[in-house]
Amino acid sequence: MDDVLTFLPLSAQQFQILLALSDGDRHGYGIILEISERTAGTVRLGTGTLYTALAGLVDSALIAEPRRRPAGDERRRYYRLTPLGRAVLEAETARLDALVKQARRKGVMPLGRPAWLRTK
Repeated sequence: MDDVLTFLPLSAQQFQILLALSDGDRHGYGIILEISERTAGTVRLGTGTLYTALAGLVDSALIAEPRRRPAGDERRRYYRLTPLGRAVLEAETARLDALVKQARRKGVMPLGRPAWLRTK
């Protein structure tokens, strides 16, 4: 567990990327789309920011590029969350949850519902 904690805190971009990969492999543009859709466009990653973050996450072994790519889509680079990456994502989620709980105990409440939680 100690090695997981050395990765914390994650940047907002790192957290969003790991979260996007938590339910399956995605290529770079797929990561951008998933984050944008999940956050109703409130979080946008540019390609330069994304690929710089992806390289760092690969170097840290939090994500990996699968050896096999889907048939007909060989040109795209896909990324997968590693077991270490999932553990780090879970640890960061717990850390953020603890921060929110501390704020709530102090009477701090959100101003309004985030866009992605509003009904359309």
